[in-house]
Amino acid sequence: MRILILADSNSPHTLRWAKSIRNNNNSIAIFSIHKPDPRLYEDTPDILLSSINTSRELQTKDESNISKLIYLRARKKVKQVIKKFNPDIVHSHYASSYGLIGALSGFHPYLISLWGGDIFSFPNKSVLHKEILKFSLSKADRILSTSRVMEAEAKKYTDKEVIITPFGIDIERFYPKKENNFFKPDDIVIGTIKTLEKRYGIDYLIKAFKLLRKKFPNKPLKLLIVGGGTQREFLERMVKELDLENETIFTGYVNHDDIQKYHNMLDIYVAMSLEESFGVAILEASACGKPVVVSNVGGLPEVVDHEKTGFVVEKENLEAVAVAIEKLICNPELRNELGNNGRLKVLREYNWKDSVEKMISVYKDC
Repeated sequence: MRILILADSNSPHTLRWAKSIRNNNNSIAIFSIHKPDPRLYEDTPDILLSSINTSRELQTKDESNISKLIYLRARKKVKQVIKKFNPDIVHSHYASSYGLIGALSGFHPYLISLWGGDIFSFPNKSVLHKEILKFSLSKADRILSTSRVMEAEAKKYTDKEVIITPFGIDIERFYPKKENNFFKPDDIVIGTIKTLEKRYGIDYLIKAFKLLRKKFPNKPLKLLIVGGGTQREFLERMVKELDLENETIFTGYVNHDDIQKYHNMLDIYVAMSLEESFGVAILEASACGKPVVVSNVGGLPEVVDHEKTGFVVEKENLEAVAVAIEKLICNPELRNELGNNGRLKVLREYNWKDSVEKMISVYKDC
C-alpha cells in the first residue's frame, strides 16, 4: 500500500508509525506543516518528505494562531503530493490542524488519529474550533484513538465508530537492564521522564519527595527528573527552596533514543499529570520492570492496573502520592512484584508489533 501521512514529521511518534509501517512492505510519504529534519530519516531515504516550510515556532503555537493562508497553502501542497505520490490512503495524525488539512484535500479513504489535545482542548477554545473539529471528523472514513477515554470524548463530536489502536512499546528496546548511572547501588531513585510543563504536575512529585525525605531522613532517596521544558527554571527553584539540591538531578532534554537508559536508572516512576490522553512514558517504565504511581486523569488509569502494576491516585493529592510512593520505598519485594506485573502487562497488551499489525489491518479494511 501507499500511505500519505499528514503529521509533524519530527515527532518521535510520527517517526515510529511511519518507519514501522514502511518496514511492512508499504510505501510512505509524509506531509508536515513545518520543514522536516532529514537527519531523522537518513535510514529510510525512500520515505517522501514534503512541507510548506512554515517555521516550527508557528507550528507549536496555539492552533488559532495558524492563519487561513497557511491552511490554503497546505491544502494546495497536499493536493500536489497526492497527485505525485498517488496514495491508497491519506492518514492525518491530529484531528485539528492536520485533520482539517486532510479533510480539505477531499481524498478518500481518509483516516484521522486522535492524539489528545486535538480532542480535549482544541474544541473548547471557541464555537469555531468545535465546528472545525466536527467538520474534520465528518470527512474521515475511519477515526482512530489510542485510548478509551479519547474515544468517549470523540463521541461528543461524531456518531462514527472510533477504533482503538494502542500505541505500543518496543519491548526489544524497553526492558529491564542495569545501567551505569549517577547513583549508588543502594540509592532508591524516584523520578519521572516528561516534558517539563505545568500540565504534567511535576511540582507535585517534588513536593511529595520533600515529604518523604523528611519522614525518612536516613533512607538514600534520590530524585531524577528527565526532560526539558518551559518549567525547568521554576522546578529547579522549587528544589532549591525545599533544600533538595543534593538529592535531585535534572538531566535536561534527552534524545528519545536514550530514554530507556533513564527508565532503567529509576526504582519508582511517578506521573502526577493534571491532564494526559495516553501514558506512553508509563508503559515504557512498566516495560523496563518499574512500578509506577500515576494520577487518575485521562488515559493513565487505562495503562495501570491499580495495586498490580502500580498505584492510581487522585490528581493534585499530595498526601495520596506520597503514601503510594512510601509503600514502594519501604517494600522492595512489592516494587519487584509490581514492576514484573507491569512488564507482563506491556507484553500482553501493548507490544509495538501488535500495534503496527492493528494499524495495517485498519488500512486493509478501508
